[in-house]
Amino acid sequence: MASTTRTISIFNSTVKYLCVVTVFCGILSSCDSDKSKSLDHLVFRYNEHKNISSLDPAFSKDNADIWATHQLFNGLVQMDDQLNVKPCIAKHWTITDSATTYTFNLRKDVYFHKHQLFGNDSTRTATAHDFEYSFNRIKDKAITSPGSWVLNKVEEFGAVNDSTFQIKLKQPFPAFLGLLTMKYCSVVPKEIVNHYGSDFRSHPIGTGPFQFKRWEENIKLVFRKNNNYFEQDSNGKQLPHLEAIAITFLPDKQSEFLQFAQGNIDFVSGLDDSYKDEILTADGKLRSKYVDKVNMIRGPYLNTEYLAFYMETEIKEFQSVKLRKAINLGFDRNKMMTYLRNGIGIPAYGGFIPKGLPGYDDTIGFTYQPEIAKQLISEFKTETGIQNPEITITTISNYLSFCEFIQRELQKIGLQVNIDVIPASSLKDGKANGQLDFFRASWIADYPDAENYLSLYYSKNFAPNGPNYTHYSNREFDDLYEAAYLETNPAARAQLYTKMDALVMTNAPIVPLFYDEVVRFTRKEVENLGINATNLLELKNVRKVERD
Repeated sequence: MASTTRTISIFNSTVKYLCVVTVFCGILSSCDSDKSKSLDHLVFRYNEHKNISSLDPAFSKDNADIWATHQLFNGLVQMDDQLNVKPCIAKHWTITDSATTYTFNLRKDVYFHKHQLFGNDSTRTATAHDFEYSFNRIKDKAITSPGSWVLNKVEEFGAVNDSTFQIKLKQPFPAFLGLLTMKYCSVVPKEIVNHYGSDFRSHPIGTGPFQFKRWEENIKLVFRKNNNYFEQDSNGKQLPHLEAIAITFLPDKQSEFLQFAQGNIDFVSGLDDSYKDEILTADGKLRSKYVDKVNMIRGPYLNTEYLAFYMETEIKEFQSVKLRKAINLGFDRNKMMTYLRNGIGIPAYGGFIPKGLPGYDDTIGFTYQPEIAKQLISEFKTETGIQNPEITITTISNYLSFCEFIQRELQKIGLQVNIDVIPASSLKDGKANGQLDFFRASWIADYPDAENYLSLYYSKNFAPNGPNYTHYSNREFDDLYEAAYLETNPAARAQLYTKMDALVMTNAPIVPLFYDEVVRFTRKEVENLGINATNLLELKNVRKVERD
């Protein structure tokens, strides 16, 4: 029965892929097979297994939505692969009034995608008044945009004139430009949004390098090249280089990989258990059968995977900093990553700030030192009289293998470990309400600044009203955290971040496991698909070479 089910899944995957090919026969006017093949290098194809809920940037919360809307919309600024904030629709800006006033000067050659509602010209330029409307829209409680928090630190904003947009903050916030790179802050045209209302989600009009063509939800999504796009590549050639983007929606990662291996889609992102051993060796290298067909790109991802202690617990084991440190010292992170992730991921020998962000330091955390861990457990027994210390890790099923690895390692140093597997929703509620003493968690950056990570240890952010799930509290940390808001020099601010991170690790309210990595597999035909620590899919620079 299992074999039959798998065969049906693969058959359905093929049928859905062929549906997209059929669409392109009409869109690119290439129904004959020879011409269809000749145009293959103009189309970038990928699969989105999580589906897409909306093409409205005001609702771009998940990666699936962000990847799609990023091709359709632009904001004031954008981020390059090194996480530097660069001009986009704003060609330059000034920061004044003690770093609370941001004044953006906009380009005058940015046009919305064509639509009949724009009148005779079928388009118009995007202006500062459009940004004023767009920002008010994500703040509008009736819209219920999940991105409304992005403007929480904003006092006011508005168009000074058609090409000047100004934002005033309530207080200095050095990470603010990074927030503005989020898709929530994209510009949208008022007349189109008003016309479609909530259906703007499936009738998107933006200024991006690609424009919306067709969407059959959960089956296929097609974007076409925007011939009026304003950006150029480093050689002065107009972007984008591709003619179209085709997205399929196969929910099964194994079927997705099969389509990739057969050359039917151009790239896959991430390393799923269903195919990790098929494509990679145990030490993270491409297997020989794929070397001539596939490129692997990998780099830091702003995601820290960790275990957390609830610092207000009544359990003596977790109250002890010695035992918390023993747990940190008692397992081999390198071995864990090799066995469980084929070497993909960076063992967490630093603090909570992941590799890839200013402030990261790989010397402030814990390395594998089992003898010191044993000594700390011995001291704990002497001080407390507890001769058989015992702990429980609460996790979800997806991370059971990591917890079982840690369980085996810690039992070798004299610590009894139990594992409690609960649903993801229960874990989310439990950690928010202080009902779990020791639990698995992860933190993916909302915006690329270490302040976003350190906010989890600021005493005024106690959960459930903030992200401080551990209820860690330290006056020195709070003072440094508040000082970082006023520091406008990036290098000096990074030093403050490192100092805060080191302070957290001294108290050991967490057990960092690893800093994730972005890993992408592309067909050899794909060029210029970069990689970045936010795992943003950037396609405007991509080219595909023609196959023989």
